Amino acid sequence: MVYENIVAGRFLARPNRFIAHVEIDGTIEVCHVKNTGRCRELLVPDAQVWCQKSNNPNRKTKYDLISVLKGNRLINMDSQAPNAAAKMWLASGGLGEIQNLKAESVYADSRFDFSFTKDGKLCFLEVKGVTLEENGICAFPDAPTLRGTKHLQGLTQAVKQGYGAYALFVVQMSDVDYLHPNDATDPVFGTALRQAAAAGVQILAMDCQVTPESMVIKNTVDVRL
Repeated sequence: MVYENIVAGRFLARPNRFIAHVEIDGTIEVCHVKNTGRCRELLVPDAQVWCQKSNNPNRKTKYDLISVLKGNRLINMDSQAPNAAAKMWLASGGLGEIQNLKAESVYADSRFDFSFTKDGKLCFLEVKGVTLEENGICAFPDAPTLRGTKHLQGLTQAVKQGYGAYALFVVQMSDVDYLHPNDATDPVFGTALRQAAAAGVQILAMDCQVTPESMVIKNTVDVRL
């Protein structure tokens, strides 16, 4: 996942989920926030951020907010980046040899991010981006997610019908200790994740090498259920 036209800025405020006020080159700009999650621990006043300048003159906002520096840790918070990075990772052999990689695949009443064939078996994979971190420990989700729970239930059902199934947590930062379900925020999701793992859904987590201009999946992260 590579970005062009990246500029540095200083976060000022987030009036709503979709926009942020960022000081860029001495001017206060209204930026689109490409993440509708809470991100309260990331978007704090005076945080160093990086934004992508759009070449589209018809846009209401000139910039997209892409990443933020939390302490000495650079975190990508673009909710579209995990899928793009996952597609590159899968295509380059992240899960070994696969065929027929497709995005947005439907099974029963679920729509998963990817499907592919591995070892002759049709497989489904759902991607979840992770930005919530404290002292090197990551958690998902950062807000209750009925959609996330439904995805896990769909993957569980797919396994029971003989398909392969994966839940891939893309940790949008590097050098973390482990990932766990955020039971304090969404215990229903945590229960669904454990049930999925018990049923045979493969639960994976990978961290990323993040720069202001890029995000690439790198290393396996321990998942503690």
